[in-house]
Amino acid sequence: MKKNSRGPAKRPVPRQEPVTVTIDYLNVDGIGVGRHENKEILVAGTLPGEEVLTVIDHEGQRRAIGRLIKVVRKSRQRVKPDCKLAKQCSGCPLIHLGYPHQLDFKRGMIEDALSHYPTLKEVTVHPVWNSEKTFGYRTIAKLAIAKVHGKAMVGLYKRGSHQVLDIGNCPQQHPLINTIAQALREEIEKQDIYVYNPISRRGLLRYVAIRVSPLADKALVTLVTTERNYREITHLAKWLKKKVPQIIGVHQNINASTGNVIFGSTTVKVIGAADLIDQVGDIRLRLSPTSFFQVNHQQAARIYSLVQRWAALGKQDSAVDLYCGVGGIAMHLATSGAKVTGIEINEEAIFNAKAAAELNDLPNCRFMAGDAGEILHNLQQDLAPLKVAVVNPPRGGCSEEIIATLGNLRPETLIYVSCNPYSLGRDLHLLTQQGFKVEELQPVDMFPQTAHVESVVRLSAANS
Repeated sequence: MKKNSRGPAKRPVPRQEPVTVTIDYLNVDGIGVGRHENKEILVAGTLPGEEVLTVIDHEGQRRAIGRLIKVVRKSRQRVKPDCKLAKQCSGCPLIHLGYPHQLDFKRGMIEDALSHYPTLKEVTVHPVWNSEKTFGYRTIAKLAIAKVHGKAMVGLYKRGSHQVLDIGNCPQQHPLINTIAQALREEIEKQDIYVYNPISRRGLLRYVAIRVSPLADKALVTLVTTERNYREITHLAKWLKKKVPQIIGVHQNINASTGNVIFGSTTVKVIGAADLIDQVGDIRLRLSPTSFFQVNHQQAARIYSLVQRWAALGKQDSAVDLYCGVGGIAMHLATSGAKVTGIEINEEAIFNAKAAAELNDLPNCRFMAGDAGEILHNLQQDLAPLKVAVVNPPRGGCSEEIIATLGNLRPETLIYVSCNPYSLGRDLHLLTQQGFKVEELQPVDMFPQTAHVESVVRLSAANS
């Protein structure tokens, strides 16, 4: 049989000679975008108006990825990053942009998201509430683990690769997270822990998740492994707690998948406490190892307080909190004495929420696990008349079923807490078609140095 003399097709080799690019704008991820040879080029670490020298690392049909070599003409908004790893780490894409300008960028992103809908052209976006802490605010970290020539690395994957960048003493993390990460590095090397390699798909220890209660100065640690392991992980857990007494518990999560999802479906306690008691605003929360919660406590408390004020509930009123998570907003609403129902699909979060409602002595606050649309539809008669509905959906926004049911329920006040300006714009447009009117929109900066922004929106039902 005649062999194919041409061999397999070769991928084009990225050009290594530097090219000069003028940056036009920042995209939704905070990455600078310019044009070169009629093609979009994305260059991290750049700002609009800057002329930069970049090497093209990846080139597609319509878009290229550039690596910054030098800023030839600097923006006046540029600042010197307060981090040694700023050029390598992708965790803080706006760290080189002055903080007031970060807030302007985030406000502009929300305004752009709303501008696509004529029904929202009259909506005023208030200036973004700044974060008192622009560094050291992150109380939750999910970090990848690697071992290179016997040296343990705890940090983030470099963009587009399986290479872990050790974050060292990261200025974004709460100091206790950095202390625990350093103890983990030392013990991985000392105990010669078999660390997972995503290329060979062999090894034991994959990730570490650390959550901190800043008020109590306590932490819960979860070690993510490829299989259930008692001896090595228990030994590691005991030494971590010995080195860092603020650790109240260590858990093991088993994730045997080959994808990049961090948590598997099974979590077991290794030593210490089952969960972390935390406090945000006026409410104590019970947080289990893998439950979702906001990383910026101070800003979360401001959001809860704003929702509480806008809701203006009395003892005779009823309210519903959709996508309620561990129940922070629902329980703040329940302090008024009103009947509050929280709905969330994640059963572990609902378990936490029920325990926290008991902890805070709020018998008027109930929680239900399941699909928000289905439960809300089934509860329509039980909830009526409904004074307030709060929705706090994931990045994809609300389902059409939720929006239609809210239109039927017609709460006097609807409060939408959003983490994605573009799904927010779409949903606000749909809600106006259901007869709601946007009264106020307050952005909140939960994530300084990143492109993420939260929005809290108050809507009223027409003729309510």
